[in-house]
Amino acid sequence: MAWITRFLTAVAFLAVGVILSPETFGSDGPNSPKLSTFIKLAHLLSFSTAWGAALWVTFIGGIIMFKNLPRHQFGNLQSKMFPAYFSMVGVCCAIAVAAFGYLHPWKSATTAEKYQLGFLVSGFAFNLTNLFVFTPMTIEMMKQRHKVEREQNIGDEIGWTKNQEVAKKNPKLAAMNKKFGMIHGLSSLANILAFGSLALHSWYLAAKLNL
Repeated sequence: MAWITRFLTAVAFLAVGVILSPETFGSDGPNSPKLSTFIKLAHLLSFSTAWGAALWVTFIGGIIMFKNLPRHQFGNLQSKMFPAYFSMVGVCCAIAVAAFGYLHPWKSATTAEKYQLGFLVSGFAFNLTNLFVFTPMTIEMMKQRHKVEREQNIGDEIGWTKNQEVAKKNPKLAAMNKKFGMIHGLSSLANILAFGSLALHSWYLAAKLNL
């Protein structure tokens, strides 16, 4: 399968990077790589994956799909993609929190480090809220609205024009639009807050780089 090939390729590159790293054959001997380096690597990879996924889904991929797919097709695709997206970002945030917390124990951490841990925990919490609360509600509401729209022979078009036209004459659809908009708005807000938390941590990491 294609995804297995990609995964194994990524693992192979990671293994080569670890083997060729100076830390692997540093002063501690070839068989004693520094634990902190591996923890930093775990933090960097998990954070960058979460950051990249959030950037793409929030500002690029979703907009492109909305503008080019029929609404029902777009909604059904989102209903499959978002649980996987929030699960992956949530796992990455959890790893980032654990790694950062290990490297910077709370009692000895500076104020800046405590703030960064808080940002990472916030990103994790907002993603969990989306995964377990808002996403299931949004998907269920979407399915109910799709059923009403199919009865009105709409949903295969691109954009919201026909939905808005029919909703003016259909109180049930109008009410569903309002409820869906509220739930989807809360989900989007939680996603933006999670993205913002990761953005704040990216600034912190950038300040630590010595290029």
